[in-house]
Amino acid sequence: MIYPGNLKSKLPNTEQSIFAIMSKLAAEHQAINLSQGFPDFDISGELVERVHYYMKAGFNQYAPMPGTDRLRQAISTKVLKDHGITYDPDSEINITAGATQALYTAISAFVRDEDEVIIFEPAYDAYAPAVRVNGGNVKFVQMDLPDYTINWSHVAKLMTNRTKMIIINTPHNPTGTLINEEDMTQLERITNNSDIVILSDEVYEHLIFDGLQHQSVCRFPELARRSLVVGSFGKTFHATGWKMGYVLAPENLMKEFRKVHQWVVFAVNTPIQMAIADLLQDDKNYRNLPAFFQQKRDFFLGLIKNSRFRPVPCKGTYFQCLDYSAVSDESDLDFARRLTIDHKIASIPLSPFYMNSRDDKILRFCFAKKDETLVQAAEILCKI
Repeated sequence: MIYPGNLKSKLPNTEQSIFAIMSKLAAEHQAINLSQGFPDFDISGELVERVHYYMKAGFNQYAPMPGTDRLRQAISTKVLKDHGITYDPDSEINITAGATQALYTAISAFVRDEDEVIIFEPAYDAYAPAVRVNGGNVKFVQMDLPDYTINWSHVAKLMTNRTKMIIINTPHNPTGTLINEEDMTQLERITNNSDIVILSDEVYEHLIFDGLQHQSVCRFPELARRSLVVGSFGKTFHATGWKMGYVLAPENLMKEFRKVHQWVVFAVNTPIQMAIADLLQDDKNYRNLPAFFQQKRDFFLGLIKNSRFRPVPCKGTYFQCLDYSAVSDESDLDFARRLTIDHKIASIPLSPFYMNSRDDKILRFCFAKKDETLVQAAEILCKI
């Protein structure tokens, strides 16, 4: 067999995801895995039963390309109830094989060669590679410490006639911060009278604490008309392995999204769509999430209050960042590896979320775990 001898990578500087690296290391060393963001507790028994019901009822073939009618209608009703905004289930809502597929498809649909995309760092690691593989150029804006805020005047200075897209993420992974109403107003102002598309990653929309409110981009009319909103049922229903997400967008943007979506995945899991539609009929199936995860955040912080790790404020998501500068002067990558191998607890270092590998001596820990898991993890951290 003859192989091409001079293959040129489209992503020459892209390495394995830090999530895969740390989860593999955790498995190899039997460490408590607080690295990759997934729960270790059971999902809803009712949801499992509904999936089983629809499988037995024969809903096992292709769903329509945009998703089942029932789920798209249920999402439309939910968004109206949550935000007072109406998205047409036929022309403005699409079901996806998880949020990462939704993000990649949205970027592919709009970013062309030499288009510029603005991304905020530390940034979820799926954004920049998707831009680059589609020929775009990434412009990074570092969020300001200590609270990971955005300097919108700096963003405005980076915008050019080649700026095609701005990607935002709220609640924010990996930092746990939120984009507030004033941030959205500033974003609305600087993108006014432009053709810039906003891609808003809102997968942790229901994981917001301390009485704060999720400021979805769809709440702001001038932003909504240029925005694609990405959501995740994997996060909402503790079922990350099901890879079930969705996109909201005005019809003109959704038409372009669907042109790419049909060739990336076409349709996604039919019985799971039907089951999720059932659970969305009653908002108690997700309304308790802020209190549920705030209790876990507070429980974890209480357990480690006497440790030498300093918590970074967490307003949302199920990730708690900890400053370890009083513990070690090692790089975050080295310290995370040593914690996993020597102390049997895995976390995620933040430097891989920066283009220049900025190291602020901060690790991210997932607290979407059983209480006994958090107790075991805290005992380790308090001894370090």
